[in-house]
Amino acid sequence: MPLWIGPMNAHLNGHKELTSHNEIVTVKPKGEVYIPLSNGNNAAVEVLVKEGDKVKVGTLLAKRSVPFVVPIYSSVSGTVGVVKSMMHAVMRPCDHLVIVSDGKFEKAQSFSPIDYTSATRDELVDFIMNSGLMGCGGAGFPTYIKYKNPVNIHTLIINAVECEPYITADYRTMKEFLDDLIYGTKALLKASTAKEAIIAIKKNKVEVCTKIQALLANEPQIKLFMTPDKYPMGWERTLVYEFTHKRYDKLPSEIGVIVNNATTAIALAQSLKYGSAIDEKIITFSGDGLKHPVNVKVPYGTTVKEIVEAIGGYSAEDVLVIAGGPMMGKTIPTDNFVITSYSNAITILKTTPQEAIPCMRCGRCNDTCPAGLLPVRINNAEAVADLDLIVKLAADQCIECGMCSYICPSRIDVTEGVRRAKRALMLRKK
Repeated sequence: MPLWIGPMNAHLNGHKELTSHNEIVTVKPKGEVYIPLSNGNNAAVEVLVKEGDKVKVGTLLAKRSVPFVVPIYSSVSGTVGVVKSMMHAVMRPCDHLVIVSDGKFEKAQSFSPIDYTSATRDELVDFIMNSGLMGCGGAGFPTYIKYKNPVNIHTLIINAVECEPYITADYRTMKEFLDDLIYGTKALLKASTAKEAIIAIKKNKVEVCTKIQALLANEPQIKLFMTPDKYPMGWERTLVYEFTHKRYDKLPSEIGVIVNNATTAIALAQSLKYGSAIDEKIITFSGDGLKHPVNVKVPYGTTVKEIVEAIGGYSAEDVLVIAGGPMMGKTIPTDNFVITSYSNAITILKTTPQEAIPCMRCGRCNDTCPAGLLPVRINNAEAVADLDLIVKLAADQCIECGMCSYICPSRIDVTEGVRRAKRALMLRKK
């Protein structure tokens, strides 16, 4: 990090009004769904069903055990098909288990519900592991890992900031399930061994903030923390610093903090109460490339193509399909990929080519980098293949938030240059 740093954030035009108040649309797949068996990392998976088996919503289909335990449950009822390789939202093909939906959506209880107040901490962590709960903020990291061996944890942060433009899925999910947000927060607080929890949310979400405050009136261990409407305030490091005014090296647990997404807390509450694994998600489908931007409630494993058709289609022939938000999401070259159990958004934008001009050396990318890096210098070092300088400039610490490209008055895609630099470092290590 340089000696002199700028604000390391900025207010963006969120375009959240496109989906923040309209009705949530329920979409049910009409035929096959495709259950991802990995995150595109080629992890070993034990498939527990065979072709032709009948399954229900909540049936255990498979289990990953390396490097982490991840049970995989069915999102529909129907018949098990073949294992098929197809594009994943991480931009790599991976194996998917095909389930031919019968359209009935009959449910099976995935596991026994438990009362977190009477369960031991170890029993609660085991429950989280066996529920297959993955961080619902989009990263898909197994939730139980954060709670396996907590040491000197004093604060649990529930991240409801949702700072990416266009995305309102967390906000709408919280509005639907505020009681579950509090219940899940209390369960995670017990698992964390922390003394207090905060629910962090942007201060401009006045309606939800008021309702949360009322629900917390008799919950002295949980407080509401309202953040500025800045990007990337929802990034873990930025949020932790905003609350604690401390920085850490690799994990927030180094300074006594655990962070989980708000919809992760809600999903855990529902699993605890009903003995159900995640089978559907509320996902934001937004952007000027859609005729009707909307939040969609849909079983995971449903293709983006089928969902777009169900909500009215594209508004143009030439669009970018982004898994996630426009800043940190990945542009996928096809819409034939599926919603995962931890997806939060699909952003679809009209293609608008922009011509870059030479760098003006204004330094705005440096000032707004939330990781305190020098993006333009990394970009230039990558252009001349200076790996030693790339290492010195700590390119591996870039989170690919997109701020440097967004803020650049020359319209240079600085983020892509830094991304290439990171790839060069990874290849060097191999």
